[in-house]
Amino acid sequence: MTSSEASVCVIIAAKNAADTISRAISSALRERQTAEVIVVDDGSSDRTAETSIAADDGTGRLKVLRLDTNKGPAFARNHAIANSTAPLIAILDADDFFLKGRFDRLLDNDDWDFVADNIVFIDARGDMSEPEVPYFAAEPRFLDIGGFIEGNISKRGKARGEIGFLKPVMRRAFLDAHGIRYKEELRLGEDYDLYARALVKGARYKIIHGCGYGAVVRPDSLSGRHRTLDLKRLYEADRAILASPDLPREAKGWLRLHERHIRGRYELRNFLDMKAKAGLARAGLIALTNPASLPSIVGGVAADKIEARKSRYRPVSDTPMPPRYLLPARVI
Repeated sequence: MTSSEASVCVIIAAKNAADTISRAISSALRERQTAEVIVVDDGSSDRTAETSIAADDGTGRLKVLRLDTNKGPAFARNHAIANSTAPLIAILDADDFFLKGRFDRLLDNDDWDFVADNIVFIDARGDMSEPEVPYFAAEPRFLDIGGFIEGNISKRGKARGEIGFLKPVMRRAFLDAHGIRYKEELRLGEDYDLYARALVKGARYKIIHGCGYGAVVRPDSLSGRHRTLDLKRLYEADRAILASPDLPREAKGWLRLHERHIRGRYELRNFLDMKAKAGLARAGLIALTNPASLPSIVGGVAADKIEARKSRYRPVSDTPMPPRYLLPARVI
């Protein structure tokens, strides 16, 4: 499917996004390959739905769906998929935007089931206008399950830049053929889980290094605030994939690595929750009943203390960070 033939459904799950949703919608509607934009107002208490309707360009491509209660991004995206028909699906977060001409650059060839491009991260404290980005060499490559999972394991002290942040365009036919949709019980890592299941099923996940997606970074981002239960459900999602019959050996190894990583984060968070609720002694006694959790707890507490000590000596600045890119790329 070439760019001139492509029909893309852009899905925007939004909660209390009245301040940013107009730009997201406008950036999607200006792309000539966009066949439909579906906004799902996920139980907002502000004017997200009304602001979305006001952003309509009169072409009949915008549909706004409202949920009475908040169901989470996985449910909202599945709801949008069920109410759309375009053969290609693109996810756009409500406070982000597409750079002009994104789909022209992204949809040139037919050798993929998922295709993603580079992301520019913009500090919300600074200039929020659409940035001028360098022209990067495309240098296409395909992502396997190992590279994908390795890129989703966060490392302390490093800027967040996981491969899971990529926003691929997805081929509906592949999702339908394998019965893949977002797991609605997940409120953390729902993208990771869907992409991992697709890769296990043989999805061709192509990456190009040109930049077409703008992501706004906020200190109060929901992605930085998740519940202990969210971590538990995410490592359980890994276990569900691991239970799949005929799972390739390489995929098993990588999935086990990610499951241990997320389970370790859960065990630390669960211990800290118990400590806050019942005190250190009680939390320690409970932890001793599960000796396998102790390395994660002890190592995590020590690392937190070291990080807290370091942060006391870091200069505090309100100066916005300059734009940065998810993928290293070569300017041409």
